[in-house]
This record gives sequence, structure tokens and C-alpha cells, in this order.
Amino acid sequence: MHRFALIVAVLLAAHADAHATEIPAIPLEISGHTINVEVAHTQLSRSQGLMYRESLEENTGMLFVFPSSGYYSMWMKNTYIPLSVAFIDVRGVILNIAEMQPETLTSHDAAGMAKYALEMNKGWFTARKIAAGAQVSGLERAPAAD
Repeated sequence: MHRFALIVAVLLAAHADAHATEIPAIPLEISGHTINVEVAHTQLSRSQGLMYRESLEENTGMLFVFPSSGYYSMWMKNTYIPLSVAFIDVRGVILNIAEMQPETLTSHDAAGMAKYALEMNKGWFTARKIAAGAQVSGLERAPAAD
């Protein structure tokens, strides 16, 4: 019986660790379009991003939350899906959008001081006529950057 209790305790601890490392998700709205995004707010989750994923569902993406506003860059190392990235300032205004090719080391830079970067399937913003200057709502729901 003692061995069973120990096994259960180990499994519960492993389950708790798995949930502690899960990436939170929040809804955002841009120009009347609601999306659900995973939030990369830790150094580890920002470094991993969407690497090694085979696909990304429609109207889902990843929001990168940076510790402070700055001139950030994104690249596609070990990322298999073509993506578009929108750099967003602290007020939620899209600064610029870049199209990114899978598995490349090309640097895509923010056009100004960005607090966030939002990655979506390539062409998502263009298909919805979303461009620089559009407002992103719901960013206050994102956890603060670690």
C-alpha cells in the first residue's frame, strides 16, 4: 500500500509540473475579428515560440509579451509553419506586420518600440485587411512578462 501511495504522489507531482509549464491562452480582438492566442510571457516560452509545430488552427496564434518596450526582432529557426508577425506597441497599436518563411534565420524587425509581437498563420492579417495602425484589444488579459 505504501508503494501505491508513493506512485500516486509522484504522478500527481508530475501532473502539477505539467500544468505549471502550460502556456496560458487569452482572446484578443482586432478590427472586429476575435482570435485566441497562447501567451509566451516567460523567457523560455518566448524562446520556444511556435517552434516544431506542424500547424496552427485558423484564428489562433501566439502573443509574445516582452518585459519592456523595445526594438525586437523575430526569426523562424526550427519553425515549420509560414507565419505573419505583427509588432504591437504598449497602447495596442500595430506598428508593422512582416511575412516570415519557415525555417529561416532572416530577422524581422519591429518598426518602433514594441511591447508585443503577435504571430498568426501567414497572410492572416492581409486577408482581413488589417495593417499598421490597427488597434488590438484584450492585451490587458495577458500575464506580465517574466
